[in-house]
Amino acid sequence: MTKHPILVTGGTGKSGSRVVSLLRARGLPVRVASRSGEPPFDWLDRATWASALEGVTAVYLVPIDGELLTRPFVERAAELGVERVVLLSGRGVDVPGYSGEANIAGATHVDGESAVRDSGIAWTILRPAWFAQNFSEGIFLDALLAGELRLPAGDGAASFVDAEDIAEVAVAALTGDGHSGRTYELSGPRALTLTEAVAEISTASGRDLRYVPLSHAEFVAELTAQGWTDAEAEDYAEAVGPIRRGMDGHVSDGVRQALGRDPRDFTAYARASAEAWRA
Repeated sequence: MTKHPILVTGGTGKSGSRVVSLLRARGLPVRVASRSGEPPFDWLDRATWASALEGVTAVYLVPIDGELLTRPFVERAAELGVERVVLLSGRGVDVPGYSGEANIAGATHVDGESAVRDSGIAWTILRPAWFAQNFSEGIFLDALLAGELRLPAGDGAASFVDAEDIAEVAVAALTGDGHSGRTYELSGPRALTLTEAVAEISTASGRDLRYVPLSHAEFVAELTAQGWTDAEAEDYAEAVGPIRRGMDGHVSDGVRQALGRDPRDFTAYARASAEAWRA
């Protein structure tokens, strides 16, 4: 494993960048898949796949939402001798009614999980809850910087998982034994409503922040007024829907299964990320 590079797709994203850092800290060779990389990699240009996979024995696979490209990519990886793949999937893949019809990520994850299981390669699947880092690095950040997070999540709760934990589980599965054929459901140690999560962030950052629950229709209308397409707005609203429907509050034990320790708590995440909300 150590003589060949580990390919990390999504290597500049929330989990992928952390996987890259952890692997490099161990002195392991890493190839970050990107259009500007060497060799270049583009999910939408299959001609770039073979060169990115050349000499690789393990892959951290972050799929591209809304595209059914995981299957052909994994098939190509198998042809080129890849021995291990760790797939970043999503919570609720096997839960009826979790993803609404407008949610484009659902089909990507369902087909992706099937693809790795059918590949003949040793596989591990990660199904994380909502990333805590969505508040500090992702889709919720701009709203919090403006002082108000407006979402159609009602008073539902989510067991937000720290991307640091996701990355540590991924690296364990990429480099260690005992993870092949495992599906790890990853979450934080407790569930928080959006009101509670924003309150934690407000305390950590010293700023007066609040969460405002909207209806699905109100949320879509606000986004389209900001220039989002109807399809984009509906997809975002559907993605938040499981929180509102009470489907994201359960706590999973995948971090403990994989790493032998409890996951990081949201309070610790908020304290460590406080500067993000003071910008």
